[in-house]
Amino acid sequence: MIGIIGAMDQEIKAYLGLAQNIKEIVWHNIVFYRATLCNKEVCIVKSGVGKVLSATICQKMIDEFLPSTIIFTGVAGALNSTYNIGDIIISTDLMQHDMDATLLGCKHGQVPYSDYHIFKANSNLVDISKTIKVEGHSIHFGRILTGDTFVSSQDSKRKFFIDELKGDAVEMEGAAIAQVCTLNKIPYVVVRTISDKADGEACENFEAFLPQVADNSSKVVSQLLQKI
Repeated sequence: MIGIIGAMDQEIKAYLGLAQNIKEIVWHNIVFYRATLCNKEVCIVKSGVGKVLSATICQKMIDEFLPSTIIFTGVAGALNSTYNIGDIIISTDLMQHDMDATLLGCKHGQVPYSDYHIFKANSNLVDISKTIKVEGHSIHFGRILTGDTFVSSQDSKRKFFIDELKGDAVEMEGAAIAQVCTLNKIPYVVVRTISDKADGEACENFEAFLPQVADNSSKVVSQLLQKI
């Protein structure tokens, strides 16, 4: 079984529209959808926004449904100036930009008193993704930064994210999913479509383009499922 997680309704809507044999399993107010998608057995769930919710739902999925692979999907803001709205970024690695224990001698993004710092996505899933194409848009491979902050040009750390942390895109769940999957030794990859450029128009662009660009992620994930 392959787990597919998105933070918002719009980020899993396309998958549910394409899936067959859907069975709902409700845990508290969270609905897990067991289904068939691209001839693969899948479990689809909306995690909610932020690191705590996404990590909680990811661990519940692992415990309950035993996925062999997890794909986190949805949208992100671009930090890399070459990325355009509608383009896709596939994670080579991820880092928590709001994990800062540098005063304790840790690297920025490092979980204190541990080796957890930069989480590398599964290389096989990344390699398979390099064979995927989406008409009219580019697919990029890079570093995704995660934190419980919606980033715009007004964010004082935006330049730091780009220059020091070498981030290509920023969002609010991916590195939390990566840490949970790493702890559980489950292959994972994060597939994000650029909904905004994390700049002064980020809020407006995010709201305007979310429904449209979320579908681009589903096109990539559907091709990935066929090739796994």
